[in-house]
Amino acid sequence: NAEAVLDSRIRAETSFKHTNQPSRIFLTGATGFVGAFLLYELLQQTNANIYSLVRAANAESGKKKLQKHLDSNLIWDESLSIRIIPVIGDLSQPLLGLSEQQFKLMSQKIDIIYHNAAAINLVYSYSALKATNVLGTQEILRLASQIKVKPVHYISTLSVLSSEEYAQVKEIQELHNFSHSQIPSGGYAQTKWVAEKLVSTAYNRGIPVSIYRLGRVSGHSKTGVCNTSVRLYRLLKGFIQMECVPDVKTTVDMTPVDYVSKALIHLSSQKQSFNKIFHLSNHQAIGSLELFKWIREFGYSLVPMSYNQWQTELINASESSLDNPLYPLIPFFAGKETEDALKQESSEQNSNSAELKFDCQNTTDGLVDTSIVCPPVDAKLLNT
Repeated sequence: NAEAVLDSRIRAETSFKHTNQPSRIFLTGATGFVGAFLLYELLQQTNANIYSLVRAANAESGKKKLQKHLDSNLIWDESLSIRIIPVIGDLSQPLLGLSEQQFKLMSQKIDIIYHNAAAINLVYSYSALKATNVLGTQEILRLASQIKVKPVHYISTLSVLSSEEYAQVKEIQELHNFSHSQIPSGGYAQTKWVAEKLVSTAYNRGIPVSIYRLGRVSGHSKTGVCNTSVRLYRLLKGFIQMECVPDVKTTVDMTPVDYVSKALIHLSSQKQSFNKIFHLSNHQAIGSLELFKWIREFGYSLVPMSYNQWQTELINASESSLDNPLYPLIPFFAGKETEDALKQESSEQNSNSAELKFDCQNTTDGLVDTSIVCPPVDAKLLNT
């Protein structure tokens, strides 16, 4: 709570006028997995130019970086590329790494902001991630407040939730007034929790905001394109490589990235979405035992064993070979609450509480009368 203090100079300098047709959109995190699909959907669902914050030597290399990333995710469209405008900067730096003149120019140009970028690392502490995730969010809110007020759509994570009461908060105003004693475990979730508090303070100072908390984002439901660096992917690949699994019964949330990006951009285009918190997760999830059964049916050998026995196998496998995708996650599995840590990975539950039920009513209401539906986790999706 002491960390969640927004610079007092950040407040709406003018009144806000909503537009359904923004001309210039500012997006962070387009070189990440979710960010690439947000960029794609913004190009599809709007006619705006997308100013994309990217770390690169110059605008030309920044554009190439974005093109290569979208191309690798099978969503590059040359005909729309003229609308992608790289903004060379760094989220972890004051003024987003821009000069004062550049920052002022962006403040003048931009109509709306999507803040998706974050440093994600399982084992880093809060302090290691603070500059990008907390101070970077503060700079985004500074950009939103200057010259003309710009709405901010902040992409967060369901990992910030560590209590049943907190999970039920639907409005930013409620979030601002919520006295929350249970802080999430892990540096990443803690930075996102603090950043949400900064966003709620900005709302109290006249900046229109919305928060979108994402569950475990998985591959594209049609093309199968996946983010191979995330925990869930590493777990599946690691289990298959080890040929064994911990006998832990959990719920596995897999929310396809195409549903997440389509839903988020649609929700953000509605005036009634301001001041709301949206939860985007898959209500038709799969149980871990069911998932393991499907993997076996697909032709892989998976021997169930106790968690302690599986942990020993993981350490032994990693000592003999460093190419297991779970090797970098050993610190995550090696703590005193390792079994609960695995449950937290699979079901977004806090290690000290029962599985949380997320209130997705705002999302359901916002998507009514659309064709945007989250695909169930079944054999069809898993095969894809």
